[in-house]
Amino acid sequence: MHIKSMVVDGFKSYAQRTEINGFDPLFNAITGLNGSGKSNILDSICFLLGITNLSHVRATNLQELVYKNGQAGVTKATVSITFDNMDKKQSPLGYEQYDEITITRQVVIGGRNKYLINGSNANNTRVQDLFRSVQLNVNNPHFLIMQGRITKVLNMKPPEILSMIEEAAEKKDAKLREIDTVVKEDITPTMTKLKEERSSYLEYQKIIRELEHLNKLYIAFQYVCAEERKKKSADDLLEMQETIENTKVKMVEMNDQIKEISQKLEHNLSEKQKVEALAQSAVDNKKEGLKAEQKKRKDLVKQSDNDKKTLQSKQKEIDKVAKDLEKLQAQSNEDQEAYTAAQNRFQAVSAGLSSNTDGEDATLNDQLLTAKNDISKAQTETKQAQMRLKHARDEVKKKQAK
Repeated sequence: MHIKSMVVDGFKSYAQRTEINGFDPLFNAITGLNGSGKSNILDSICFLLGITNLSHVRATNLQELVYKNGQAGVTKATVSITFDNMDKKQSPLGYEQYDEITITRQVVIGGRNKYLINGSNANNTRVQDLFRSVQLNVNNPHFLIMQGRITKVLNMKPPEILSMIEEAAEKKDAKLREIDTVVKEDITPTMTKLKEERSSYLEYQKIIRELEHLNKLYIAFQYVCAEERKKKSADDLLEMQETIENTKVKMVEMNDQIKEISQKLEHNLSEKQKVEALAQSAVDNKKEGLKAEQKKRKDLVKQSDNDKKTLQSKQKEIDKVAKDLEKLQAQSNEDQEAYTAAQNRFQAVSAGLSSNTDGEDATLNDQLLTAKNDISKAQTETKQAQMRLKHARDEVKKKQAK
């Protein structure tokens, strides 16, 4: 992996966006006049690689890296480097599928600092892990020989140079062992898991594509069905319009019939009202007759009660008359016996005098005349009693019939 191109915008002396191309995979040299910004290009690379000792880039804080400290209207510094990743053997772990890797770092006045990898936000640790996986550690004291140390290195004696190289190599070996441990313990299991997830994701993508294909077929089917429904709806609409026209004609006819029926109903209603008036009058008359009949009934009930009382009194009179009749019959029997006795005496003493019932002397003719008078009187009283009895019985029968 090597630098392919870089873009500097608002960083130190580069106020405007500046793109630098033409980097060689093995060796590059930056030349130019004093003050043209040669060192600032190297500082921008160190800034992107995540250098922590800002004195190496001739600054005390990140805000000093912005063009004129933000006082010229530029409020942020941005550096983007595109790395060529065609050699997959030297590719960072997890980025083998990318032919190019673009890393961007931006600092804003006020302290905001962010990284982007291929346009996506990333934290500082992720970016440093990416660089360390390809043995790029800008914070290693022997990784980068800055401008002030070149003369010192050139003036070193061979043992000093050898010591520096051995120190860098030892640190490099220790770092490699550390990286190897990280690869075995952390990265390899993660990669295995990611490969499994990638397989699942590819299967998921396949299912999604099939689902999209089926969804398109379903939409096409719905479209065809909708067209058929549209055609059918048009035919139904024409049929409904014809039905509406026919219905309107029928409605006109029905309105005429309704008017005719309404007139008939009004006539029938008036006739019915007359009949109801007559019926109501008859009902009122019947009610009045009923009230009169009820009054008569009350009078008859009252009269019946009075007749019952009269009947009871008449019954008492009949009983009394019957008793008198019995007495009269007994007396009549006695008179008949007296008459018979008188006849017998008359026959016995037809020529002489005889005493009457009072012990007085009387002729037979006088006694006979007296007896006949008594008999006639008794018969008269008997007839009167019989007439009163008959009259009482007739009245009893009439009362019972009522």
